[in-house]
Parts: sequence; C-alpha cells; structure tokens
Amino acid sequence: MRILYFAWVRQKVGIAEEVLSPPAEVRDVAGLVHWLSARSPGHAEAFAQPRQIRAAVNQEFAQPDSPVAANDEIAFFPPVTGG
Repeated sequence: MRILYFAWVRQKVGIAEEVLSPPAEVRDVAGLVHWLSARSPGHAEAFAQPRQIRAAVNQEFAQPDSPVAANDEIAFFPPVTGG
C-alpha cells in the first residue's frame, strides 16, 4: 500500500510517502488512520484529530468507512477550500 501525505500532514509525519503492509484487520480508511497513528510520534500528531484530515483512495475522495486494499494508493491531506 502506498501512503501519500500532503501539506501539514506531511510536515507532522516527516515524510511525503511510504510503502507499507498494514495487518489484515486494517480494512478501511478509519482502520488505517488508527494503525498509522501508532507508527511514530509524528504520525500520532498528524492523525490526532482525524476529522481534520481528508483521504483519497486511488485518487477518489474517501470516507472513513471506505475500503482499502494492499495495492491501493491512499492520500491524506487537510480540507481544501476554493475561492
């Protein structure tokens, strides 16, 4: 699974991307966020308030209950506003 981090999420995690193999019980975006939170202090800080982070699975906006799979690309980013 390829995980991408953008904007302040990237700053807190300390890297722009990583390739990981989460355990089988990680089946959706919320489970992935929970698992990632335990990886490092930076991850914990980035995901401390999950409602402040948006996700995309394979470049499609995703909800916390959206499924994730081994070969997916998951991106995490702050909410975006237009003007």
